[in-house]
Order: sequence, then structure tokens, then C-alpha cells
Amino acid sequence: MLAKYLTTAAIALCAVSIGVAHGEDRKVTLVFDHVLPNAPGKSLRGVLVEYGPGGSSPSHTHPDSAFIYATVLEGAVRMKINDEPEKIYRAGENFVEMPGDHHGVSANASDTEPSRMLAVFVVDTDDKKLVMEDK
Repeated sequence: MLAKYLTTAAIALCAVSIGVAHGEDRKVTLVFDHVLPNAPGKSLRGVLVEYGPGGSSPSHTHPDSAFIYATVLEGAVRMKINDEPEKIYRAGENFVEMPGDHHGVSANASDTEPSRMLAVFVVDTDDKKLVMEDK
């Protein structure tokens, strides 16, 4: 049993050291990935999204199986999900994304300060790609 948890921890540490996506104005890092033992076929994945001043992500969607709960840890982020109006979330605030939602805007709300948020996914274990950029 202990070996199973150590293996999971080792995989998570490797994932932390390898950014999932990295650009000049953003860094996305998988910080944990754990199969849910009471929900067959589902996993819980945590993703740290760090934006530099003025940073943003391209518009995108997530896997159809993904339910996402995100909390802003530092600074403020601008979000536009589906046809909802654009909204700014500040440190300590959170939002959810439902399966199939389109993320039209995901950006740092500041041009001078960094921002960070933690996005927690409940997703099908077989879904390895968490972000699909619009074409």
C-alpha cells in the first residue's frame, strides 16, 4: 500500500518539475493527479496556472468529462466562459466550469502584477490532454 502512494507521489513530483505548458506570459503545471478510488474511471487533477503581467491563455475548451473548480491564489484573473459576460476574480475567489464549457478569455487582469490560480479537475482518467486550444 505504501509503495502505491510513493509511486503516485513520485509521478506527481515529476509532473511538477515538467511544466504542462509554458509560454512567455504563462506557466501551467500539473501539481497532482490521483485516481478516485470511489469513482471508477475518474481522476482528480490539480493544475497551477501562473500568469505574468498581462499574460493570457488562448481561448480553449477542456475534455467533455471535465468538471473544474478554480480558486485564484494571487492577483486577479479575467474570465469569460461561454456567452456569460467577462468577469474578474480576485485572490480568494473561485468559479466553476461545467463539462463542455468554452473558455473564451483566461487572462491576468493586471498589466503590472502576476496572478496565480489553482484549477482542480474531476475528469475521466483516460483524458490525458486537459486543454484543447481553439483552431
